[in-house]
Amino acid sequence: MSRRSSRAGNATVRLVGELLATVPQGKRRFSLAVLLASMASGASVALLGLSAWLISRAAEMPPVLFLQAAAVGVRFFGISRGVFRYVERLVGHDVALRMQSSLRIRVYDKLSATTLIGRRRGDLLTRVVADVAAVQDLVVRVVIPALAASLVIVGTTLMLARFNLASSLILLVTAIIAGVMVPLLAQRASRAADLDAVPTRGKLADGVRELSRTTGDLVAYGAQDAVLADLLAVDDALRRQESRAAWVRGIATAGQVVAAGVAVVAALAIGGPAVVAGELHPRLLAVIVLTPLALHEVFAAFTSAAQTWTRSRAALERIIDVLDAEPVGSGDVTSSDNPAPGLEFDGVAVGWPGGVVVQSDLDFHVHPGERVALVGPSGIGKTTVAATAMGLIPPLAGSMRRANRVGYLAQDAHIFTTTVAENVRIGNKDATDEQVVAALVEAGLDLPPERRIGEAGTTLSGGERRRLALARVLADERELLILDEPTEHLDTATARALMHDVWRAAEGRAALVITHDPELIAACDRVVRLS
Repeated sequence: MSRRSSRAGNATVRLVGELLATVPQGKRRFSLAVLLASMASGASVALLGLSAWLISRAAEMPPVLFLQAAAVGVRFFGISRGVFRYVERLVGHDVALRMQSSLRIRVYDKLSATTLIGRRRGDLLTRVVADVAAVQDLVVRVVIPALAASLVIVGTTLMLARFNLASSLILLVTAIIAGVMVPLLAQRASRAADLDAVPTRGKLADGVRELSRTTGDLVAYGAQDAVLADLLAVDDALRRQESRAAWVRGIATAGQVVAAGVAVVAALAIGGPAVVAGELHPRLLAVIVLTPLALHEVFAAFTSAAQTWTRSRAALERIIDVLDAEPVGSGDVTSSDNPAPGLEFDGVAVGWPGGVVVQSDLDFHVHPGERVALVGPSGIGKTTVAATAMGLIPPLAGSMRRANRVGYLAQDAHIFTTTVAENVRIGNKDATDEQVVAALVEAGLDLPPERRIGEAGTTLSGGERRRLALARVLADERELLILDEPTEHLDTATARALMHDVWRAAEGRAALVITHDPELIAACDRVVRLS
């Protein structure tokens, strides 16, 4: 194992330990889950061993009362196996889900402190959803079964050693081969594919997200075939990685079956002569022969568990990367220590932290009641200036003062699949019903607050989506409004009607307008041109 892999594994173990510590009585619950899992597996082994003894004893045709204790034991182990497994799943999943919840909150807290710029959003979504869920797989499918199986191996070996030491040693060796060596070899064989599958899944999610957002434009420009081909290539890569892992898993499963067969044949080869020599009671022969079948059944999912460990570790490493990453900006509009009534840039240079300077020596101000247009060609840095003005990222040079209450009307503001009122409350989570209605009226949007909206606002027109985004801004008191391409993709009549209501709502407030619209530029008091 490489040093990097070892460090990554240590980081994963450390993270899991920290998460377990956040669960109330976490270590006790985890230990209980391991104990219950070992009791369930032990009951399976005991069920087959005792059944073998009962059949052998019954073949001797003793009085029926001599068989009742064993019959009761068979019923007990048969029932308790299911009961122990059910309770173990409840306890184990409770611990794992609490750890998953704790990790997801940590990730949300981290992401809330950054603007997320520089990360592909589809890949980031996969990290927040699928990669965080890997901690559940790690606990439930890897750690608990491995610890429980270790206890069962030791207990079964010691029990059989009382009857026949040689067969118990053979059983121990085959158990180590089937439960440890074969899964480790399978893990090594599919390690590259398992490690690659995690980021490939994120890349596929990112591609699907981009495709869903740009379908109309791609079709309009005839570029859909090339984009679909790239996406299908990623999907084919993921399919090959999954197939590789499945192929290795199948070979390993066959190896485990062979190991179980070797244990059974060895028990017959050792137990038969021992019975003839009088060293082993005849009715115990069936016990030492059939018990390996039950014990090896415990290891059936260990190959999958070994592969799950690789994928879970890779997924949690991606989460650790997010948790350890330096934040880009503040992630939210922060309060200014030296607020201005509007916005003041004095020799400001803007750019994303760690990147190049996008614009420098910016000198302009926006006073209350003023409308200032920020114009320039696409890609020149207008949105970067807006992010700096909002306090999402710090200026790279110069000084900036702004109002503490800033409202931002984005051209691509996301509309959530919920009610109109809840969408408005994105701008003010504490807004009352009266404030929601007032914001809708001020934004010129005649929609009932309880109306539900489709995914991404598909049940609304373009003008209604923009007005709903404006209502969010107006749901709270704002001293500075930043409008990012407010009339983009709107027809002339809709754009004029929208801006009529925007100017009315912005009356007395400082307004910075990012736009290419000549009519909108003409409506502003001053123009700041970026070059």
